[in-house]
Amino acid sequence: MKSNSLLNIALVGNPNTGKTSLFNQLTGLNQKVGNYPGITVDKKQGKCKISEELTAEITDLPGTYSINPTTLDETIVLETLLNKNNDSYPDLVIVVAEVENLKRNLFLFSQIKDLQFPSILVINMSDQMARKGISIDIDALKKELKSEIVLVSARKKIGIDDLKKEIENFENWNTEPIANISDKIDTVFFEDIKTTFPEFSLYKSWLLITQQKNLGFLSRELHQKITAFNTESEKIKKYQHKETIYRYQIINEILKKTYAVDKNEATDLRSKLDRILTHRIFGYLIFFGVLMLIFQSIFEWASFPMDLIDGFFANLSELAKTNLPKGTFTNLIAEGVIPGIGGVVIFIPQIAILFMFIATLEETGYMSRVVFLMDKIMRKFGMSGKSIIPLISGTACAIPAIMASRNISDWKERLITILVIPFTTCSARLPVYAILIALIIPDERVFGIFNLQGLTLMGLYLLGFAAAISSAILLHNVLKIKTQGLFVIEMPNYKLPSFKNIFYEVVEKTKAFVFGAGKIILALSIILWFLASNGSAKFKNATEFVTAQESTNNLPDAVLNKKIASYRLEHSYIGIMGKVIEPVIKPMGYDWKIGIALISSFAAREVFIGALATIYNVESEGESNGTIKERMAAEVDPISGEKRFNLATGMSLLLFYAFAMQCIGTLAIVKRETKSWKWPILQLTGMGVLAYLVAVITYTILS
Repeated sequence: MKSNSLLNIALVGNPNTGKTSLFNQLTGLNQKVGNYPGITVDKKQGKCKISEELTAEITDLPGTYSINPTTLDETIVLETLLNKNNDSYPDLVIVVAEVENLKRNLFLFSQIKDLQFPSILVINMSDQMARKGISIDIDALKKELKSEIVLVSARKKIGIDDLKKEIENFENWNTEPIANISDKIDTVFFEDIKTTFPEFSLYKSWLLITQQKNLGFLSRELHQKITAFNTESEKIKKYQHKETIYRYQIINEILKKTYAVDKNEATDLRSKLDRILTHRIFGYLIFFGVLMLIFQSIFEWASFPMDLIDGFFANLSELAKTNLPKGTFTNLIAEGVIPGIGGVVIFIPQIAILFMFIATLEETGYMSRVVFLMDKIMRKFGMSGKSIIPLISGTACAIPAIMASRNISDWKERLITILVIPFTTCSARLPVYAILIALIIPDERVFGIFNLQGLTLMGLYLLGFAAAISSAILLHNVLKIKTQGLFVIEMPNYKLPSFKNIFYEVVEKTKAFVFGAGKIILALSIILWFLASNGSAKFKNATEFVTAQESTNNLPDAVLNKKIASYRLEHSYIGIMGKVIEPVIKPMGYDWKIGIALISSFAAREVFIGALATIYNVESEGESNGTIKERMAAEVDPISGEKRFNLATGMSLLLFYAFAMQCIGTLAIVKRETKSWKWPILQLTGMGVLAYLVAVITYTILS
């Protein structure tokens, strides 16, 4: 018996068996999320105190139907169970089954048992047995499977202590295989395998041979031994098929003796609900209603805490300026670090609320119905039904929407979804859209009913979705990434959501954002502050130069200070950059001031308005020129004498922001989710080029 040591436990099971619920019950908040080396799939681990003497590190392996992998998730399970050098290689395996689908679940259990690990079968959702008319002879099933079995209800905390007691005794568990595949398939062939690989169990040797291409840990010597068997590839394929049939034959015989369902006692609403929720007309209407509820709630609920966070960090910044000694360090803290942290934290309400809804829909079983409903439509655009939630989530914020794409198992479909999400009109674009539309679109009625400004805003939303769909089609045809070409979705039972699971999901996703993308956002925010707060010799001598220039005008101090600030900004590094890019942005109808706002808004699109407010000197009290909207409306091109924000320039800006990336946070999260700078750089470049060309064409046509 291991004592005063750390026990490695692998938690394995089919999707929708309640494996995550059991993991949460065993580990609580004592969890960490990392990544498997070199791949993008999350690795969830947590500590669990089994007894006073024994602590376990539990690895929640991805849900899988078999350890003959067809997906990345299943490959991870296989590698974890076969590679002894893996730091997660288990001392024992907990296989989670679901009481209503025991036949399918036992296929996976029989494979793991045949690897001769100390294994225990946990049959979850035991509290539903009576309602579904299910009865199980546990003692007989233990005998047939040569295994310990525990009935649990992870959601109701039933059987958790019984499971821990069984784990304490794991060294005495029966490790005999369930299926003797050699006798039933080809005795001579499998005897040859035993002779060639004496150091492994028979079934492990068989998996090494059949799954050689999926195993990255094999030595050259093992590869050579395995390759000798793979010359008979047709025979091996035939034997794999025979193995599957044989396993199900054994499972059928076992369940005939131990498992029974009395349909007369079952009260099942599932079929009735499915007929409504997946209906070819009502299904879409119901889904649209759910989305309306979700996003109305996101905007309503998130606005108050976001305002509080925004106000808190603004006050904190002002407090730092007031109470810390004047100097560069104080400016860095007040204008760089604090706003940078605020720019990370302000997203938390949206992320938390969105993932609360997504987790609730998943917990109830409704999300699987949505995915099934939308799959046929999304397939035409190179995505799948699982892409619809992230795409629509992008209307709130691209950052949590990209994180929500993790439920897409096919890497090509997930990558396409991640790359096109930023085209959907997020809430950060709204301040830009609102002020520009108010400047260039008259407040008139169409057909006496529709507001022209409102129709313009709706058109920009539709344009964003159209761009996302068009880009998805293009990427589907251009990206040479192997795709599975299959769509498998299991329809789980409907159930009441577990608030504990939802809480953990929200906490994990929020932590992932704050500690992942947050570091990059903060660093880049500080860089932008530095560029705006430092500059050439003219920047440093701005006070002397402007004071001397305006000495005969007797300007009030407030006006003089604004002129100095404007001069500083023009000759800061970011101002110089604005002047440098002016020839490039001139065909779009912009001057260097708008150029600075464009550069500044790379931190976040809504910064565009704040940057213009600074440039046009309207942020201080006592300004006679009115609001930023009024000042922008009054801004005149000194060369042409025309209004700077006319229809041509305004439409050019609207379409630029409709297509351009302009968001550090989104780039950071794309990098985190793809584990590479390649994709965010391509995304930034592609969207930037498209935005530039559209803006130039628009300005040229309208001017």
